[in-house]
Amino acid sequence: MERSALYRRALAPIMTFAGLIGITAAVLGVFLRIESQTGFIGYWLSVAVIGIAGAFLLVRRQALKSAESFWSPPTRRVAQALLPPLTVGLFVGLCTFTKCLSLHKPGSNDDAGDLFWMTAVWAVFYGCALHSAGFSVSRGLRLFGWLFIAVGIGVLFSIIFLMRAELSAFPWKNSHWLMAGIFGVLHLAYGIYLYVTGEERSEL
Repeated sequence: MERSALYRRALAPIMTFAGLIGITAAVLGVFLRIESQTGFIGYWLSVAVIGIAGAFLLVRRQALKSAESFWSPPTRRVAQALLPPLTVGLFVGLCTFTKCLSLHKPGSNDDAGDLFWMTAVWAVFYGCALHSAGFSVSRGLRLFGWLFIAVGIGVLFSIIFLMRAELSAFPWKNSHWLMAGIFGVLHLAYGIYLYVTGEERSEL
């Protein structure tokens, strides 16, 4: 996908898919009552893997349909830009998972509401990944990355300075709904925007 306009065509279904996955996963997480901290982290990391795999298949299908090379130089640049922030986000998730696992004792509090902050941290790292990839894709994707960063920082600021409440006061469902709002609704809205606005202008 060498031309800039093709990125919009590729991004629209990927963002829509990611949004639907995020919303569906949150609803399913609440329905299945995934309320423990380790369960929350493991569940959403699994959802992330599914989302990445789905995006990979969508891009591959578009490349085959257009008779283009999938692993082209621009695609490699995007992957290389995404990798560092996503790796750090994965590392934070795994470290927190290990910590929660080691601290959990029978009868102790193990509510996913305590991890309300983790969704915000993941949003910040993901926004950094999108912003980095945007230099090889479009200005719009960089702005979208900044939106994730701003929302993540806003949530963290609210927890630390405004809410003035113990994290244990947050019901476990709220962590799932926050994931739906950030990673579901934002992706879906951007995907719809890309579909509605049509071909990307060359200056983006």
